[in-house]
Amino acid sequence: MNAPAIHRVYLFGTCLIDVFHPRAGMAAVRLLEREGIEVVFPEEQTCCGQPPYNSGYDDEARAVARRVVRHFNEPIPVIVPSGSCAGMLRHHYPSLLADGPLAEAAQDLAARTYELHEFLNRVLQVTWQDHGDPVKIVMHTSCSARREMGVREDGLALLKQLKGVDVCEPENAEACCGFGGTFAVKMSDISAAMATDKCSAIRATEADQLLSSDCGCLLNIDGMLRKQGANLPAEHLAEFLWKRTGGDTP
Repeated sequence: MNAPAIHRVYLFGTCLIDVFHPRAGMAAVRLLEREGIEVVFPEEQTCCGQPPYNSGYDDEARAVARRVVRHFNEPIPVIVPSGSCAGMLRHHYPSLLADGPLAEAAQDLAARTYELHEFLNRVLQVTWQDHGDPVKIVMHTSCSARREMGVREDGLALLKQLKGVDVCEPENAEACCGFGGTFAVKMSDISAAMATDKCSAIRATEADQLLSSDCGCLLNIDGMLRKQGANLPAEHLAEFLWKRTGGDTP
């Protein structure tokens, strides 16, 4: 039996997309709308709660989780253009809210949460044509997308549909870029060393462009590349996919 058609989804926009990469958010919306899906964006949404949660402030993170659960309460998929934020909703909200009145709602939200490229590849099973010139890109998959969400293959699968795109990954691709949210602030020297190693591996690929589906990694790696004087454009995967498959600049 075929799964019921999906006509309506939520978009959880993420703080970093809102502040630093809004075009990635618009690209996510347009990729979904092109598949005939209505995208609902609750204006009351805020952070997913990772910063307090990762710093040990469970009560503060719990307050954020309650707010998100209440504002994403329709029984429709929640699409997140970030592996780390999607991981927070799917894997940590149920335990944060397990002992309260929203325990069942948190479980339900977790079951409806998808990383954007996971949803495009596995649920919608999109097929695209490439409309761009030949280009070599290097793909960085965040730790959360790779390990917590298990969606590394989804972004690569979408890219492999594009005939003019030569896709590679850097040496030690599974290594963290050094961002890790508050880790980059608390352990700045270690973070900088990790970012330096990651950027050296990325530059060694001689790719024309860097892509990632997590804006935290993009900001960290792009910042280090600029510090090193490298001329390597960095872009969110959603924005790249939108433009390569016939869309205008978001």
